[in-house]
Amino acid sequence: MSLNNRRRNFRSRSQKSNFRRRSNPINTNGAVSITSNGNINFSRNGSMNNLHALEKAMQKFQQLAKDAQSNGDPVLAQNYFQHADHYLRRFNELSQKRDISEDQSQKLNKDRVPTTN
Repeated sequence: MSLNNRRRNFRSRSQKSNFRRRSNPINTNGAVSITSNGNINFSRNGSMNNLHALEKAMQKFQQLAKDAQSNGDPVLAQNYFQHADHYLRRFNELSQKRDISEDQSQKLNKDRVPTTN
């Protein structure tokens, strides 16, 4: 295959930049919004505020890290362990907030005990 034949397979720069850019974010049932510059903002119905979802994600990354270790890839294993650590920190933060709010609500409920006359 000659060099000229290979060049025909690629589009020129002017053709690539002619796609339509959107100025408004794309919303798909409130799950993922994509802005015009390609950044993705995840708002998956509070998945980062859901203790069960955080715990599940943490366990998933821990398992992926163990699998990567057993396959002899320490860099990938470290990456997965860092992801799992992130979810663990977020899980602990939310658990602590939940415990504090439960303690406050219990205290309020004790103070609101109806008095019988």
